[in-house]
Amino acid sequence: MQNKTIIIGISGASGSGKSLLANTIVSELGSNKVGVISEDSYYKDLSHLSVMERAQINFDHPESLDHNLLTEHLRKLHHGESVDIPIYDYNSHTRTKNIRNIGNFKIIVLEGILIFVDNNLRNLMNIRVFMDTPSDICLLRRLKRDIKERGRDLDSVLWQYENTVRPMYLQFVEPSKKYADISVPRGGENRIAIDMIKAKMREMLNE
Repeated sequence: MQNKTIIIGISGASGSGKSLLANTIVSELGSNKVGVISEDSYYKDLSHLSVMERAQINFDHPESLDHNLLTEHLRKLHHGESVDIPIYDYNSHTRTKNIRNIGNFKIIVLEGILIFVDNNLRNLMNIRVFMDTPSDICLLRRLKRDIKERGRDLDSVLWQYENTVRPMYLQFVEPSKKYADISVPRGGENRIAIDMIKAKMREMLNE
C-alpha cells in the first residue's frame, strides 16, 4: 500500500483559473502519479427535490457541498487507498449513476472555491494555493464557461453572479485566502507560479 499521498489544494473565486492551473501542472509534469479532484464533484445530490426547488439552492454556499464525503475520500487517498468520486450533472443538479475510481497517486491536486473554508479539509492539505485573480476577469471567464459548456443564458448567469456568486465570495472565499501558503496573481496563466509549483511537486515526487 502506498503511504501518505501529498494533497495540494487550489482555491480562489469562480473563474479564477483553478482548474486551468491544476490541469496545466499535471499535464506538464506528465506523471501518472498525480491526479486532480474537483470540489464540484461533491455537490450534494438534489434528486429528492423538485426542479423548482433545486433552482433555489445557493450553490456558492458551503452547505451545498458534501465536504464530509470529500474529507473521507481525501483521508483514504492520503493513506494510499482508492475511492469512488461522484460524477455530478450540472443541468439536473443530481449525481449520475457513474463514478470515477481513482487511487495510487503520490500527489492529489484538489481544486475548488470553498476548500479552504472547511477546517477538516484544510488540515489534510500539505500545500494551499490561492488564485488571486481580478473579479472582472473571473466574471468574464464564468460567462463564457456557463453559456458555452452548461447551456445557460446571459441573464441567468449575471443574476446568479450578482445574487450568490459575488456575495458568497466576499463572505467565504476571500476570507479563506489567509490560509494559503502561496497566492497566485493573474490566474492560471501565471507561468512563474506554475513553474514554481511544478518544481516543488517534482521535488516531492522524487523524495
